[in-house]
Amino acid sequence: QAQLVDTGGGSVQAGGSLRLSCAASGDTYNWYVIGWFRQAPGKEREGVAAIYPRIAETYYADSVKGRFTISQDNGKNTVYLQMNSLQPEDTAMYYCGRTNTGLHLSPVLYSSWGQGTQVTVFS
Repeated sequence: QAQLVDTGGGSVQAGGSLRLSCAASGDTYNWYVIGWFRQAPGKEREGVAAIYPRIAETYYADSVKGRFTISQDNGKNTVYLQMNSLQPEDTAMYYCGRTNTGLHLSPVLYSSWGQGTQVTVFS
């Protein structure tokens, strides 16, 4: 059974918005930090935002502060990434993953990645 399932990507014009969803198993949602990452072709995977649902604490990469918001729905064991004011440089495959090593965005310490969802922003 997949631990994380990420959905919600699509194509949007610059300045537009998208909301990604990451559905988690109960154990993952209750005991792990869940993070959103993105990877553009030829680039390394980079962290975007993370949340520890158990205490509703969040952490953001500087590049998305003020534009992206990570949130949770305890009834659905789901973490969301609301992305506003999207720009072409936000184009990437977006993944959610989990870690039990703290609230941070180091991809090497995350595991159980979702299958990814493509976000394309055109100008």
